[in-house]
Amino acid sequence: MEQEHIIDLSVEQAASTFAALGSEQRLSVLRILVRAGGKGIPIGELGARSGITGSTLTHHVKILTQAGLVQQTKQGRSIICAAVAYDQIYALSQYLLSECCADCAYPQKDHHHV
Repeated sequence: MEQEHIIDLSVEQAASTFAALGSEQRLSVLRILVRAGGKGIPIGELGARSGITGSTLTHHVKILTQAGLVQQTKQGRSIICAAVAYDQIYALSQYLLSECCADCAYPQKDHHHV
């Protein structure tokens, strides 16, 4: 997968973003939003898909929004949630994998992630 705009994360930025994803429920919410695509889905549908509702869902979406991973917009009477930080999500994976096997005496040749 070729990425043109890769974000170079500091350890502090990576840790902060990983912390926001440090809950099974938040990770599930983000995954649902990534699957939904750029237009997002209404928060009620997000609750139905995730099995998380009410103030608990609001809390998790707020943390993901503060981390810059999710955006909420009001459309009429609905609140639409969408994953917006695809480059940042990709950068998180690259943060972990970019130096894979760098200190190995005999790096494995079957790694196809870089």
